[in-house]
Formats: sequence, structure tokens, C-alpha cells
Amino acid sequence: MNPALVLLASLLAAAGAQSQDHHDMGWVNGYRQSFNFQCPHGEVLVAARSYYSETDGMDRLWSFECQPTPEGLGQPSDCWWDDINRAGLEWTSTCTRNGIVAGVQSKYFESVLDREWQFYCCYYKRRCPYSCMKTNDIPEYHREEGELVVPSYGYFVRGAQTTFSGVLRDRQWKYILCRWTDFDCDFENL
Repeated sequence: MNPALVLLASLLAAAGAQSQDHHDMGWVNGYRQSFNFQCPHGEVLVAARSYYSETDGMDRLWSFECQPTPEGLGQPSDCWWDDINRAGLEWTSTCTRNGIVAGVQSKYFESVLDREWQFYCCYYKRRCPYSCMKTNDIPEYHREEGELVVPSYGYFVRGAQTTFSGVLRDRQWKYILCRWTDFDCDFENL
């Protein structure tokens, strides 16, 4: 068999496989569908991935991963749904009461081709965040695939800042990542 044809066939097969990768990611939603994702009790969000499609409603598919918190942090003493954004607007949300993000819910609105967002937050004793930072834009450019993986064990997602492009009908995210103290502290919210 001609080596050039073998190479061409393998390149086409690889390209076809890459273009279908987004179908097997364990998405929590379909395009233009609402979703509610919560980590199991005692676990928090450590990864988020999204795939944008202009042809499927100018929307994203989403998947999330959770991980148990370190033993020293203990179990959450309370969990709640925090503030909600309005579709089509910028939004900054940090879990109140020094909470850690343990879930996400979202509702799609046809009228603005955007979603409302809300974080599920959990409170761990009287621990306080420190060494907080924001990620770079995720995705780096609108309409690209987006992926957050918490870069180091001991950092947790505390919230996010997101902007919406009314022209491109897509969002970019900057996730707020923090470490938590190993001791109890007296502050209600930092």
C-alpha cells in the first residue's frame, strides 16, 4: 500500500476523532438547556470544561469535576445557593461566609442567547481564605473550548468574574482561587 495514502488516512481519522471529542465528555447539559450540578457532600469543584457551538444555539456544553477536601478542613457545616447573575450582564460572585464552590446551576434564556449562573457554596468551620488569585480568561478567546483545572491541591474555587460579549454571544471567565487557613479565624467574610 502507498505510504502517502496510509499517512493521509491516519491524518483524516485523527482529525475526525478530534472533531468528535466534545461528544464524549460527560456534559451536564445539552445546548440551550438548564442544568444543576452539585458535588457529593464533602467534595468541592476542581475542574470545569466547556465547548461552544455557534450552530447549536450559540451556547456551551459544560462538564465539572469534584474532589474531596483535605481531611484537616473537615466536613462542611452548611451549604447554600449564593447570588445569581442576570443573563447578558457581567457578573462577579464570591461565595459569601467564606464558602467554597461545590456546585453550579444555570438557566438558558433565548431572548438574550445567554445564561444565568449561580454557585452552590459550602462553609467549612471558621476557616478563612488567603493567597487568592484570579485565573486568566477562560477561554482565552470567545467561542473557543474552555478548561479550568485547579492548579494545585490546597487551592479551591471561591467564585468567578465573567464578562459577556453581546456581539459574539459568549462569556469569558476568570475563576477566583484561594487557599484556606489550617486554623479557625474570626472573620465572617473576606
